[in-house]
Amino acid sequence: MNKIKAYIHGLGLAAKNAAAEIRRAKTEQKNKVLLAIGDEILRSRSYLMGENEKDLVAGRKNGIDDALLDRLAFNEARFDLMVEGVHQVISLNDPVGEIDDMAYRPNGIQVGKLRTPLGVIGIIYESRPNVTVDAASLCIKSGNAVILRGGSESLCSNVALGKCISQGLVHAGLSHEIVQLVGYSDRAAVGELITMDKFVDVLVARGGKSLIERITEEATVSVIKHLDGVCHVYVDDEADYEKALSIAFNSKTNRYAVCNAMETLLVAKSVAPTFLPSLAKDYISEGVELRGCELCVEQLAGICPISPATEEDWYEEYLAPVLAIRIVDGVEAAVEHINRYGSNHTDTIVTKNFDNARRFVQEVDSSSVIVNASTRFADGFEYGLGAEIGISTNKLHARGPVGLEGLTSQKFVVFGDGQIRR
Repeated sequence: MNKIKAYIHGLGLAAKNAAAEIRRAKTEQKNKVLLAIGDEILRSRSYLMGENEKDLVAGRKNGIDDALLDRLAFNEARFDLMVEGVHQVISLNDPVGEIDDMAYRPNGIQVGKLRTPLGVIGIIYESRPNVTVDAASLCIKSGNAVILRGGSESLCSNVALGKCISQGLVHAGLSHEIVQLVGYSDRAAVGELITMDKFVDVLVARGGKSLIERITEEATVSVIKHLDGVCHVYVDDEADYEKALSIAFNSKTNRYAVCNAMETLLVAKSVAPTFLPSLAKDYISEGVELRGCELCVEQLAGICPISPATEEDWYEEYLAPVLAIRIVDGVEAAVEHINRYGSNHTDTIVTKNFDNARRFVQEVDSSSVIVNASTRFADGFEYGLGAEIGISTNKLHARGPVGLEGLTSQKFVVFGDGQIRR
C-alpha cells in the first residue's frame, strides 16, 4: 500500500469510527460544537484573513484566473456571512430521529420512517474556503462524519479553518476526527477517496467541469453533484418592466463566478424592442460582453456592441461578464430552450401571468425554478438551510441546495406487541 493510499485509508477508518460517535450525539451537544466553532472563527479572524491572503498571493503568482480568485477570496462581508451560516445551522431543527408517516397496519403493528445520518461523507471542492465551514457545520448537525478535500489553491485557508473546527469539536467533548481535512493536494488523493466505498457512504462534488467529470466517471461511491450552472432568466410578454430589468441585471452582475449566475437571457419577442435596449446599455456600462441571436443583434445594432451568438453559447457556463441573449416567441419556446440547453440548475420567469408562471414551474426540469426573483437566490443560505453542502441536479435522494435533510436518509421502523406473521 503506497503512502497516499495508506493515508486516505487511515482517514476513512477514523471517519467510520467517528461517525458512530456523532450519530449518538444529542442536538444540544451538536449545537455546542457549532457555537464553539463559530466563536473560534471569530477569534481567529486576523489569522484566517492572513492565511487566505497567502492563498491569493500564490494564486496570482500561478496565474489563476479572476473568476477563481474571486471564489477564493475572503472579505469582511463574506467572512461574517460564513459565521452567520454556522449560527443559522444551530437555529435549525435537527432532523435526526424524526419519525414520519407512522401508521397502524390491520394486524396491529405500527410502521413509520426514522430519519438517520448517512454516515461518512466525502466532500471534494475547489476554491471557496467557506465550503469547509459550511460542510462541516451541516455534517455535524446532521450527525455525519466528513472527510474534506479542498483545492490546492485554498490549502492555507482550509487548514486554518480546519484548526478552528477541530478546536470546537474538542471543546464540546467530541472527537476531532468527526471532521478531517485531506492534507495532500496530489490528484491521487482524490482517486483514493472517491473509490473508498468501504468507508465513505456518499460523495459531494463541487468544482469545475473537469473535476466533476472525473469524479462522475471514476467514483465507486454514490455522488451528489452538479456539472454546470447554465441558468436562465425568461422575461415574459406579460412581465412587469421594472422588475424584469432589476431581476435580469442582478442575476448576471451580482457575482459572475458563481453557479447560480444567469448565463442566458430569454426575452419574449413582443416586448424585446422596448425592453432590450435599456437593459443592454446597463450591461455594457457594467462591462458585460453581449452575444445574441440573429434577431437580437438586429434589434441592438447601433445601440450597443453585441456579437452573434453561436450554438455553443447556449450551452456555455461563462462564469464571467459574458451574457448570451435570445429572443423567443413566448413561454413555450422559452421552456423548450431551457430544457434543451440548460443544466437543470436554476431558471427564472418574470411575469404577471399566473398561467404562464405555473406552466414554467411545472415544465422546466431544473432543481430550482423561480418566479419573479433573481437566480442568485438559489442558495442554501438564502433558502433558509443555514448553508449548503452543495447544489444537486441529481434526480435521486437530494435535489437543489443540499442542507440538513439532504444529508440524512430514512429507514423503516416497526413497533409491535408480540404480533407474528401468519
